[in-house]
Amino acid sequence: MRRGVVVIDLKFLRTLRQVSRIEGVSTLVLFGIAMPLKYFAGMPRAVTVVGSIHGALFVGLVAMFVVAVGRVPISLRVALTGMLAAVFPFGPFWFDRHLAGAAMESPKETDTIETNGQL
Repeated sequence: MRRGVVVIDLKFLRTLRQVSRIEGVSTLVLFGIAMPLKYFAGMPRAVTVVGSIHGALFVGLVAMFVVAVGRVPISLRVALTGMLAAVFPFGPFWFDRHLAGAAMESPKETDTIETNGQL
């Protein structure tokens, strides 16, 4: 790597964005489907199953943000904002727009690009 040039791992960034969207959908399924089933249809198992899946996705997403600080690289502030956004319904979708802009969506054949700064 040349001095002043940062290599961006676009493949990892695309994977991070994809996991973020999946985690966002799991939040909506938990709040919009599983919880109403629990409270209005007497099916508490729905929350147990969907909540477990959502929890695993959330922990995985947080771990990916930690790794992304060094691997993509993204700033610690961006990573913390992404983690915070994942706590709220629709937060991952809102935050994905930031990651999409930062990614500069290069062709799929290229897994890395060089830039003069950090995301």
